[in-house]
Amino acid sequence: MLSRARNISQSKLKPIFHESFLTKITSPYLQLHPTKALKAPTSSSSSSFFSSQPTNTAPPPLSSSLALTRDGNYDEATPKLTVCPGCGVLMQDTNPKHPGYFIRPSQNLNKVRKSHLVHVANESEFSNSLKKGGLVVFEAENETSEVKKHEKPVVCARCHALRHYGKVKDVTVENLLPDFDFDHTVGRKLMSASGARSVVLMVVDAADFDGSFPRKVAKMVSDTAEENERAWKEGKSGNVPRVVLVVTKIDLLPSSLSPTRFEHWVRQRAREDGNSKITKLHFVSAVKNWGLKSLIDDVVDLAGKRGNVWAIGAQNAGKSTLLNAIAKSVDAGRGGDGEEKNIVSHLTEAPVPGTTLGIVRVEGVLPAQAKLFDTPGLLHPNQITTRLTREEQKLVNINKELKPRTYRIKAGHSIHIAGLMRMDVEESSVESIYVTVWASPYLPLHMGKTENACTMVEKHFGRQLQPPIGEKRVEELGKWVRKEFHVSGSSWDSSSVDIAAAGLGWFSVGLKGEAALGVWTYEGVDIVLRNALLPYRSQVFEVAGFTVSKIISKADQSLNKSKRLNEAKRKPREPEGTIHPKSSLSTIDSVSSSCQHLQPL
Repeated sequence: MLSRARNISQSKLKPIFHESFLTKITSPYLQLHPTKALKAPTSSSSSSFFSSQPTNTAPPPLSSSLALTRDGNYDEATPKLTVCPGCGVLMQDTNPKHPGYFIRPSQNLNKVRKSHLVHVANESEFSNSLKKGGLVVFEAENETSEVKKHEKPVVCARCHALRHYGKVKDVTVENLLPDFDFDHTVGRKLMSASGARSVVLMVVDAADFDGSFPRKVAKMVSDTAEENERAWKEGKSGNVPRVVLVVTKIDLLPSSLSPTRFEHWVRQRAREDGNSKITKLHFVSAVKNWGLKSLIDDVVDLAGKRGNVWAIGAQNAGKSTLLNAIAKSVDAGRGGDGEEKNIVSHLTEAPVPGTTLGIVRVEGVLPAQAKLFDTPGLLHPNQITTRLTREEQKLVNINKELKPRTYRIKAGHSIHIAGLMRMDVEESSVESIYVTVWASPYLPLHMGKTENACTMVEKHFGRQLQPPIGEKRVEELGKWVRKEFHVSGSSWDSSSVDIAAAGLGWFSVGLKGEAALGVWTYEGVDIVLRNALLPYRSQVFEVAGFTVSKIISKADQSLNKSKRLNEAKRKPREPEGTIHPKSSLSTIDSVSSSCQHLQPL
C-alpha cells in the first residue's frame, strides 16, 4: 500500500496537468527524450544498413510544452509540493497517467507523515540555484514512536512498481518523464569557489568503464579543482572539490584479476577520459558488500562536518544500489534497534536505466551537518543500451561474473556479438590472432567468413542473433557504420588491446604482430581502443558458426513460438517439390552492394 505525502490542491496542479496538455505535444516521446527515440526505418536497400561514414543527424529540440524547473522536475509556483524519496520526481495524486502519481492513504497516517517533510529547497545548498518547491525530503529528527511503528517511505507508483516488480506498468508514462539539468543544478554548486565543501562521488561500472564514465562531468570537476586551487594559493576563496572515484560491480570481473593491475588500468583510463584529479579511488561491490567500509570512512572524512557529497554516475551504473548498500552498512554498524534503522533513506533501484529522476537527499548516512545527495543518472546516448527495449536490455546487461569466449581467427573472417556488433579481421601480419569476447553470456556469437557476413543481416538478425528481437526491431535500430583500427601486440600468451562498445562489451585481441580490424555497429555507439583490461583468454576455443548461450531468453522463446504458430495458420498446405524464392528483411534487397565496404584494406 502506497502512502500519501501531502495534500495537493487541484488549483496547484492545474498549471502542470491541464486537460489540454496532451494536445500540445504531437509526439511527447520524441520531444522529451530525443536520445531515447527509435530511429526511423532506413531505406529498403542493404547498402543503407552498412555505411562507412556516419551521417550528421541533429536530435529534435526539447519540447517547451512541459514546464520544468532547473532541477529537472515540473515547474510549480507553490513551495508545498513534495517529491518522491525514491526517485526525486514531483508527486501528485490526481492522474495515474502522469509521472509522480501515488495512491492516497488513510487520513490519520497522512497527518503523521506531513509533519515530517522538510524542503530541501530551503537549505542553503539550493537557495541560490533552485526554484523553491522542487525538492522535499523526509526529516528523521524528533520522530514519535507512532511514526517509527508505521514508517514506510511514501513513493510514487513508478517506484512501487520498480521495487516490487522490477518494471514499469505503463511505458507511456516513461515518455513524459522530465529531463535533468545537471549543469545548472549540481554543476553550479561544484564550480562555486565559496560555500560548503564539495565531495564528488563519481560512480563507474567496472564492466562498462568507458561507456559509463561521465567524461563531461569529470572534465568540469578537474578544471574547477585546478582553478580554485590556484585561487586558494593566491589567498582567495577557493573551494576545491574532492573526487572519489568509485568503480562498482567489481564482482562481475574475474576473481583472477590483479588488484594492482586493475588500479593502474583505472587511473590511466580516468586520466585519458578527462579526470586528472582523483582524491580517492575505491573498488566496491554493493551486492557482495566489498569495500564499503573503507569507502564510507573516506567519504565521512572528506565531507567533514558540513560538506555536501554528490553521487554522480551514468544511468544504470549502479549508483542508487551503491548508496542503498552504504546506508544499510551504516545502519547495521550502529548496532541499534529497529527505531534507529528507520532513519536511513531507501532509494529505488531497478535494472531500468534512469530510475532516479530528481535530486534525493539520502538521510542517516553522514554525521553532523554533512549531506549526501543522489542525483539522476546521466544519460549517455553513446551507449547501445539507450536504443534497446527492456527485453533486449535484459539480454545485454551483465549481471554475472564475466567469462571469456575465445576464437582463433584468420584474416578474412568476422565475429558477431548478437546483432549489435561485428569485428572483421581484414589484414594480419601473422597467420591467425586470438580474439576474446567479453560480454553478457545471454548474447549469441557467430564466427564465419567476412564475405558471408553481409548476409547475416538478412538471414539471422532478429532471429538467431538477438538482440534486436524480431525483424521490426532490426529496421527500427537503423544502419551500421564502420570504424577501422590498427592494432599490434608482442605476445601470444595474453591480450594486448581491447576494442570496447559502450553499453555492450568488448573484444580483446592477442597477437605477436600487427593487424587491421574493421568494427561495425549502430551509428552513434561509442567505440574505443584501449589497453587490455583482462589479458586472459579461454583455454577452450569457440568453433566457427553460432555459439548460443545455454540460457535462452523468454522473449526469444515466445517470439519464435508465436511466429511458427502464425506462419502455420496462414500458410496453406502445398504440394511437395514447390520451390519458393528466398525471403529477406524489408531493409535488405541488395547484398552485393553492402559488401563493397568489406573488402580488405
